[in-house]
Amino acid sequence: MIELKFILNKKEVCVSTKPSVRLIDLLRDKFNLTGTKEGCSIGECGACTVIMNGKAVNSCLVLAGQCNSAEIITIEGIEKDGKIHPLQENFLKSGAVQCGFCTPGMIVSAYALLLENSNPTEEEIKDAIAGNLCRCTGYKQIIDAVEKSAKEVNG
Repeated sequence: MIELKFILNKKEVCVSTKPSVRLIDLLRDKFNLTGTKEGCSIGECGACTVIMNGKAVNSCLVLAGQCNSAEIITIEGIEKDGKIHPLQENFLKSGAVQCGFCTPGMIVSAYALLLENSNPTEEEIKDAIAGNLCRCTGYKQIIDAVEKSAKEVNG
């Protein structure tokens, strides 16, 4: 067992776990943060995307031991002032949510992009969400939601 200390959704946490546990399992089983979904378990679908130290990562490919001293943001940590984030609101308004399975990972990937680049081009948005698979929306509505969010941030 190892003891880990890290920042999870803006709060310092401490947890004891096996070093071989994956981040997705740590989030879901130890912290009950079930918004992060497991799809493929091999880093191909993006359903498990979280932000680790400012970068979007597939939590199914990150071992718990790699989280020590890290900063992790999950879909639950994106809320703003107790309300859903404007990016989440724009996903709803744009019809970018169908079955919803890919939505948390897609939003987290888009959020990571907007943290780094508040005025992305359509091509940059496509690159940022390229690791996230959606079987329902066809991506147009998702790109529209991210573009709308960027415009709101930039006035």
